[in-house]
Amino acid sequence: MARTDAAREGKEKARDLRASVALLWGEQERRTRGPKPKLSPRGIAEVAVALADAEGLDAVSMNKVAAEFGVSAMALYRYVPGKTELVELMVEAVLTDCPDLSVAGSGWRLRLSQWARRSSEVYQNHPWLLAATAMRRQRMGPAQLAWLDAALAVLEPTGLTAAQRHQVFLLIVALVRNHAQQMADFDESHDEEWNRLTGELLDRHADRFPALTKAIAEGAFAPEAVADPLGFGLERILDGVQMLIDHGGK
Repeated sequence: MARTDAAREGKEKARDLRASVALLWGEQERRTRGPKPKLSPRGIAEVAVALADAEGLDAVSMNKVAAEFGVSAMALYRYVPGKTELVELMVEAVLTDCPDLSVAGSGWRLRLSQWARRSSEVYQNHPWLLAATAMRRQRMGPAQLAWLDAALAVLEPTGLTAAQRHQVFLLIVALVRNHAQQMADFDESHDEEWNRLTGELLDRHADRFPALTKAIAEGAFAPEAVADPLGFGLERILDGVQMLIDHGGK
């Protein structure tokens, strides 16, 4: 009996997964009978995006989104099974504008830099995207995969192996996400207070942290220390990739 229940549960999960993927890719079965649907998954996602942009991802709920349409949450479940699927649709909605990297000029370096800049803009416009695309195995729709495909395509002429191209992509994504997290977390008044308290502590304990004390005194943590933090990180990563290319990927 236990094996039968486990097998049934496994089949139900697989069916649910297929249904979620079909929804994300717009391949769900279309209704041929009954009244025309009043809502659509895409329209629901767009309203949820606006809510998340204004109040954060935690504020998004099926009840709140349904209220925007003047319907009950139960009515919304006819189109989107739950919040997990809704968030996946939201990610797709903000990534529909995949960049045309050919306008950035020729060469993998310029185009990969443009990819990173455009990606950074999306994160800045939608800070909740950080939590929605946490580094884990997740279902990805065509828009999200298009961004990945664009970055990998830029690296194809470099002579790097497929695995190396993927690792370069992950380095760029990590940099962009780290920069986006810093921007999302920054609070000027809190930063000033933290600097004041830290300065007082180091004044009393400078001998314990000499390198840190010296770096702070020389302006290492000043907001204007690096005019373009994202660009600085990008250049350092791309310099390393160029060296790898020059050495034949070794």
